[in-house]
Amino acid sequence: MGDRTTYSGSMYSDFSNKDSDLNVTGSTKNLAPLSPYLNFNPVYLPQSQPEFIFPEGASRQRGRYELAFSQIGVSCMAGATIGGINGFYNGLKSTTLAGHTGKLRRTQLLNYVMKQGAATANTLGVIAVMYSGFGTILSWMRGCDDELNTISAATATGLLYKSSAGLRKCAIGGGVGFTLAAAYCLWSSRDKLQDFRREFNPARKF
Repeated sequence: MGDRTTYSGSMYSDFSNKDSDLNVTGSTKNLAPLSPYLNFNPVYLPQSQPEFIFPEGASRQRGRYELAFSQIGVSCMAGATIGGINGFYNGLKSTTLAGHTGKLRRTQLLNYVMKQGAATANTLGVIAVMYSGFGTILSWMRGCDDELNTISAATATGLLYKSSAGLRKCAIGGGVGFTLAAAYCLWSSRDKLQDFRREFNPARKF
């Protein structure tokens, strides 16, 4: 026991709390008796490191192609949910007016829910496929992914989706796509817009 105590004292003698490079204020002072290596100066540690390891040359965010699968899936599920709720509401009105009760009413309600849910899911799914396809092609051709790709892809999607309904509805579809994409880009880039306004505001304080 005597030798062990002497060794312990000699081992910790070189790492005292008086050393400015090794001392840390706060709760880590209680860790000094446990091990000299737990009492260190965090200045020597890197402050910012990437949370994930990316292959060399790979992008640090998912591209349009990777996002396409989740976008299509979410669109289909959202369409099925919205269509199902709308179908249930219409089914209630129709069966009430027709005077259906019991099993007949439940069957009609189920038919309304399944029919309108599938139709809306198919519609939103097709739109998502068109948008993802245009976005992927534009990103590949331009070599970058920015707000211009989003607006162009949404406008082209609206034009293509309504292309068989005449020029007027085709233009309306493109306008709707452009408006939705522009609103999304403005919302997602609101921090950049605020920084831009502060930078060019003549009344800013120095």
